Amino acid sequence: MNSFASVLALNGGSSSIRFAIYAPEGKLRLQLAGKVDRIGLRGTSLTVIDPAGPPAFVLPLAAVDHRAAVGRLLDWLEKQPAFAAVGAVGHRVVHGMKHATPERITPRLLRELRRLIPYDPDHLPREIGLIEAIRERFPRLPQVACFDTAFHRSMPAVAKMLAIPRRYTADGVERYGFHGLSYAYLLEELGRLDPRAARGRVIFAHLGNGASLAAVRGGRSIDTSMGFTPAAGLVMSTRSGDLDPGVFSYLARREGMTPVQFEKMVNHASGLLGVSGISPDVRDLLARERRSRPAAEALALFCYQAKKWIGAYVAALGGLDTLVFAGGIGEHAPVIRERICGGLEFLGVRLDRRGNRQNAGIISTRTARVTVRVIRTDEELMIARSVCRLLGVRS
Repeated sequence: MNSFASVLALNGGSSSIRFAIYAPEGKLRLQLAGKVDRIGLRGTSLTVIDPAGPPAFVLPLAAVDHRAAVGRLLDWLEKQPAFAAVGAVGHRVVHGMKHATPERITPRLLRELRRLIPYDPDHLPREIGLIEAIRERFPRLPQVACFDTAFHRSMPAVAKMLAIPRRYTADGVERYGFHGLSYAYLLEELGRLDPRAARGRVIFAHLGNGASLAAVRGGRSIDTSMGFTPAAGLVMSTRSGDLDPGVFSYLARREGMTPVQFEKMVNHASGLLGVSGISPDVRDLLARERRSRPAAEALALFCYQAKKWIGAYVAALGGLDTLVFAGGIGEHAPVIRERICGGLEFLGVRLDRRGNRQNAGIISTRTARVTVRVIRTDEELMIARSVCRLLGVRS
């Protein structure tokens, strides 16, 4: 990859693929971005954002599954002028086990990722399929795996440990944490905005469809709410968050529920959707909470749990200097931020109501002991930065 080549960042999820092309011109410049959405459902579409051109547009895609969607996306990308300069591809890989840094994808690493599928059957098969599709169509393009778990490898052993028989630890059963690319980006951005704050005691709250919090001290993750899988921790849009293991035993005895059925329930039918019975989307629930008790209760549960995690991490950090909200909810839902922070005044958290309503960069009052920020996260940009650093390209 030469110093003039662009980077294609791919962020594959269970029902979507986000993409972005960056050119390393002094600093990474976004040339093209978008996403394929609703993969496997009706109305699969390609939404495109051209920073130098007209507003976003949407193209319907005839794609019945993930493999077909990848093919349609690559067909479209090949026709774009910006794609001609792509010299490397970076992928978000959700589970990286012990990997602590991005790595160039080799046949050996691919074999290892296939062995890891039982640890993350929801994401890894699709991510591997995306890697293989790029390799088959563009065999000369170097590819880089950016592991979502890598940011949390610095956690102390006590934060990684699960209280089950030790023999399972040797098999990799421990707390890993996720959203690492988002947290790595947020930490770098905080360091740009306030270097001293980035070295202090920070809680990041990545609140979106998937939601988690991370405690960072001295620029290192010391704990995070997601655990062995992304289903753990805070209640999310369709994920349960932490759940008493006895619930599975009870449902298995009472309803004959299988492990596969239970996993599907806690990942795709629980969380805000399960509690409200209405929608997994906070915007829908906010619009209906006054006339729907289940909607109001789902929102109250989300905010209550987030508040508890913040309190726990203040204890783990020995205090708090900065609280950062990010993710779709964290960046765009002032009322949720207000409810989470309400009652935390004893910690030094005080919101400026006007700044909060306006989604300002700093939403705490000037006299507050804790600085509360809203920072837009950017996993695709973090992927591109990681590729450039690994391959020695200036950005």
